[in-house]
Amino acid sequence: MSDTNESHSHSEGSSQGKCPVDHASREKWANLNSGSNPHQFHQPPGGLPMDREVSSIPRVEGDNWVYPSQAQFYDAMARKNHNPRAGDMQVVVPIHNAVNERTWQEVLKWEASRGGEKCGGIKLVSFKGNAHKLTPKAWVKTLLGYHAPFDRHDWVVDRCGVRMRYVIDFYTGRADPNSSSPTGNTSFYLDVRPALDNVEGFKMRFDRLWDQWFGNTARPT
Repeated sequence: MSDTNESHSHSEGSSQGKCPVDHASREKWANLNSGSNPHQFHQPPGGLPMDREVSSIPRVEGDNWVYPSQAQFYDAMARKNHNPRAGDMQVVVPIHNAVNERTWQEVLKWEASRGGEKCGGIKLVSFKGNAHKLTPKAWVKTLLGYHAPFDRHDWVVDRCGVRMRYVIDFYTGRADPNSSSPTGNTSFYLDVRPALDNVEGFKMRFDRLWDQWFGNTARPT
């Protein structure tokens, strides 16, 4: 694992130890758990589970990204002096995994019928946390009085040799005490969209707006 300001890509090694989340994001997600105290230090515990979950997110090499175990999650945060709590890991790790799965599903919605199916589907190439850099959209929303996202990611996917960058803003929502979601009663809103790096990014956003406004009406060419 690398520091927050470094991108993570498929060229960095085996998927054993790779997952689409960085250290700063882990700290932020851990602090969402109301029992966390960021100023309290805890010695590394023993007995935290070492089992890992394989994600549904494919890598360029052909395998899938692998999420960290509770023990690895704790250790990574402790080594970065983020003062994690062992008891939080059984909550934080499922949140971490579920949010990433939801993010990938949103990316797949954007990529539907864009050509990735011709080569077996899109794949996640790299990811980067930019928690301290607001996207233009998030910045404008803060000016209008909305809360800023608690985290931001940039994911790059491969679509049959074409690289597309996606921007993800993570917002906390209203807690639902009756929720059966893997995230428990912690609610998230994900704003996932293609970055405006190229003509394709602009076209994808225009197509989405057109579909929202006019449904199945033929788009202008």
